[in-house]
Amino acid sequence: MQKRIIIVGGGMGGTMLANQLVTKLYPEILRGQLKIVLLSNSEDHFYKPAFMYVAFNLFFQEELKRPERSLLRPEIDFQVDEVIRFDFARQELRTVSGKRHGYDFLVIATGCVPAPERIEGLKEAGDHFYQYEPARQLAHRLSTIEKGRIFVTVSFPKTPNVPHQCGIAPIETTLMLDDFLRCRGVRDKVEIIYTYPTTAQLLRNCLFLQRPTGEILPGIFEQKNIRFQRGFTLSRVDPEQRIAYSEEGDAQPFDILMATPPIRAVDVVLESGVSQAQNNEGWLPTHHETLQVYGLEGVYVIGDTVDLPVSKAGGACHNQAPVIANNIAAEIRLGSPNAVYDGRVQAVAQMGLNAGMPLWYDYAHDVMPTPPSKLGGLLRSGFNRGLYWAVARGML
Repeated sequence: MQKRIIIVGGGMGGTMLANQLVTKLYPEILRGQLKIVLLSNSEDHFYKPAFMYVAFNLFFQEELKRPERSLLRPEIDFQVDEVIRFDFARQELRTVSGKRHGYDFLVIATGCVPAPERIEGLKEAGDHFYQYEPARQLAHRLSTIEKGRIFVTVSFPKTPNVPHQCGIAPIETTLMLDDFLRCRGVRDKVEIIYTYPTTAQLLRNCLFLQRPTGEILPGIFEQKNIRFQRGFTLSRVDPEQRIAYSEEGDAQPFDILMATPPIRAVDVVLESGVSQAQNNEGWLPTHHETLQVYGLEGVYVIGDTVDLPVSKAGGACHNQAPVIANNIAAEIRLGSPNAVYDGRVQAVAQMGLNAGMPLWYDYAHDVMPTPPSKLGGLLRSGFNRGLYWAVARGML
C-alpha cells in the first residue's frame, strides 16, 4: 500500500525538506510505494529573511519571490490549499477547499506570524520588517526622517527559552540603520537607542540572547554612537504621545518605534490543541534530537513552529531538514528514527549595509563572534541574490 508524506507549509523549511525527501526516498517513489505532498496557502515562495532589506530600499517584492512549483522536484505533488484542521487521531487533515488528506507521516512547516496586537498600542504605533508591507512602510519612514529619535525594542515570546524571530535581526537592522542614515546625511540629527528585555531566554540584563555576542556589542555601539539599554521589556505603547513604556517602569519617547514584535504560531496550529506553550503562542512540543512532536505518531515539525531554544530562522531549517528526511526514511526502511539534531544554526549576519559576520552555534556552544568584514558582506549578498534559491531546492 502506498505511503503518504504530507508537508504543510511552503516556506524554506517545507520546500527544502520536500526536495530532500525525494532524493532520500527516490527508489520508493519510483516503485509507486510512496507519495510526497506539499500543501501551501500560496503559489508563491518568498525569501522572508530579505524583508529587512526592504526596510532600507535594497530589495523589491519581485526580487524576493519565485513560483513555489519552480523550486520543487517534479515528483512532489504540490497543491495550493490551506490546511484548516489537523485530526491527529485519524492521521488526517482538512483543507479550505473541503478536501481531506490522510497521511502516514506529517511535517508541520507553517512558521510563525508577527502579533503586535498582543502589546497595547504597538500595532498602531510600531514598525517592523518581518512582513513585506510593514517593511515597505518602515522604509518610507526611514527614508523621510530628518531629525528625531528612533527607538529599537525587542519582545520575546512568553514561553520560556523560546527566542524571538531571527535572533540576530535586531542587531543587524540597528547597524544597517546607522549606515543608512549616514548615507542620507542625517545621522548626526537622529538618535538611535537599542534596547533589550530584562529576561532573554536563559540570560538576564543582556543585549543579545547569547553572552559572547552580547559582550562585544557595547564597544560596537559606542563606536557608532548608538545608545543602548538593558532591561527594557516593552509593556505598552501610547500612539498619541509616542511613548513606549516598559514593565520595569521606564518610559521612552520616539519618533520611529522599530520593534521586534511578539510572535505566535499560525491559526491552524493554535487550534490543534497540541501546544503546551504559554500565552496561547502555539509552539509545538518538539523532541530536541529527532524533531518529532511529542505524543503524536509520525508527526514532525521544522522551523519557526518548534519550541526549541534555537533561532527561528532559515539557518535552523537548513540543519533540521536533513535530520527529518533521514528520520522519516529510517522509519520507513528500518522502523525507527536514527538521526539526531544537535541544535546547529548558521548564518552570515549583516553588520551594516556592506559588512557581514559568519556565525554558528548549537545546543552545546554559544555564538563565537568574528570580526565583521566586507568579505562577509559579499558572502551574505551572494546568499541573498542567488544561493538561497539553491538551498531551497535542496542543492546545498
